[in-house]
Amino acid sequence: MAKKKRYYAVVKGRNPGIYTEWKGHNGAQAQIMRFSGSVYKGFETEGEAKKFMKQPINEQPDTQETEIKGLKEGEIIIYTDGACINNPGPGGYGVVIKNGKKTEELSGGYRMTTNNRMELMACIVGLSALKKPSSSVILFSDSKYVVDGISKGWAKGWQSNGWMRTKTVSAINPDLWEQLLELCGKHDVRFQWVRGHAGNKGNERCDELATKAALGSTLLKDDVYEGNNN
Repeated sequence: MAKKKRYYAVVKGRNPGIYTEWKGHNGAQAQIMRFSGSVYKGFETEGEAKKFMKQPINEQPDTQETEIKGLKEGEIIIYTDGACINNPGPGGYGVVIKNGKKTEELSGGYRMTTNNRMELMACIVGLSALKKPSSSVILFSDSKYVVDGISKGWAKGWQSNGWMRTKTVSAINPDLWEQLLELCGKHDVRFQWVRGHAGNKGNERCDELATKAALGSTLLKDDVYEGNNN
């Protein structure tokens, strides 16, 4: 299990410095959201954060490039993220699709849902937006729930067992898993986990989109979730 980030170093942002919170008015996210060319990264220790702050900007690693070194020729890049306030509560998803020189951003929000449902929804929306059949895709998500569910074959196993995780325990979110599996069957999709809040530009942008959508004034109804929890 990945260790939790406790310190966020903002080298370039509204108020550069080291923050102990990511979200909120006084958190690191507020310093870099919609700030062009921001430079930041999360760390487990304050010492690591201080070291990063002292490093010249032009020598700091481009974490996004590191994540896509295995990119195949013609492969489409999709970044996804989900957000939920209080979980369950108002939620949103964010998607960034990079197809050659073209970049497309998608987002949406729901009035009552969960973080995991928004993580799944982001993947569904991203793959549904592909116009070319049998596209080759690498999809980045910071959700182990999503990445392991597909990559380790858990979702297919639940599906083959009638959406049961065990003989007595039902799988959660079968409606969204079924949609995602269907889309994966239409395209050649590689799922890759990326650490959240660690300076990956695609992931951070999706987080911004998802959070903004969750805070929106016009939110959709997650019919399945609300129907199952009324």
